[in-house]
Amino acid sequence: MATKQIVDANYRFIAAYQEINVRIAQRQQALAIFVTMTVSLLAALVALKPDAGASPLPIEWLVLGFPLASICLAFLSYKAERAITNLRQFLSELEQLENANERLPSYNTDPRWALEANKARRFQAFAAAALVAGSNAMGLGAVIKIYPERVAEHPIIIWLTVVAALIALVALLWIPRWSYRPG
Repeated sequence: MATKQIVDANYRFIAAYQEINVRIAQRQQALAIFVTMTVSLLAALVALKPDAGASPLPIEWLVLGFPLASICLAFLSYKAERAITNLRQFLSELEQLENANERLPSYNTDPRWALEANKARRFQAFAAAALVAGSNAMGLGAVIKIYPERVAEHPIIIWLTVVAALIALVALLWIPRWSYRPG
């Protein structure tokens, strides 16, 4: 006869914290991928400088890679923030089992700890926003300097790039508003 076993709250707590650490690592990896993508795009723009008599390359499409990478970073940052928030809510519930939060320090339940952690974590969003602003500015600067004729022919591409980059920038700065707050 098989007996049912229930996973102890401590194991659930440990598993949730490990999942939070994985989400934090994924957020850091997303920043690294973003930097790699934008440096690669910038290198491609410089490497594809027009030569005399060479056929024109589709630089207009390449420049759109900067805001595309920026928007993807914003989506990945949002996903990570929501996952961390959900996990911290779960941890808070575990901390409150049998009123343990009244006897023990509770990182996710006590607003002093949770709000201070959120203040520190805002710098992740600031770093991402600075990278987005800088990489898009460098990409646009390179395109305008290296390919002024193409920019003059297709100004809509520049405006699309600017608007999409601004959307990603605003989204990244807005993400900390969705951080976990104790109930």
